[in-house]
Amino acid sequence: MEQVRIDKWLWAARFFKTRSLSKKQVEQGKIKVDGQKCKPSRTVQAGDVINIKKGDVTWEVVVDDVAEKRGSATVAQTLYHETEESIEAREAKTLLKKMEYHSTPKPDKRPTKKQRRDIKSLKYSD
Repeated sequence: MEQVRIDKWLWAARFFKTRSLSKKQVEQGKIKVDGQKCKPSRTVQAGDVINIKKGDVTWEVVVDDVAEKRGSATVAQTLYHETEESIEAREAKTLLKKMEYHSTPKPDKRPTKKQRRDIKSLKYSD
């Protein structure tokens, strides 16, 4: 069975743009393999479950194949599959963010100079 370092695999699967970024995320504890924090040198193999937290998005993927070299996006998609729960949670979070964005009031136009001064005086008044 083939094994690859977790930082290399994350980079090859195109979760991160550079290998150093993937290494940094692993060191910060944003990546968990089988529910446990790991080091960048941790090896992954087919069947491992990886939790990836990137910003406010979280993926739970199962490793299908390993690769040391970064290939095209279509090749990268064959390296893993996302669990159903993860897909549902991600879509729900995206929908919630869209609803929050559309529900916040937005001004029709930019404030005038006087309105900006009034806003500034309200914000920074002691």
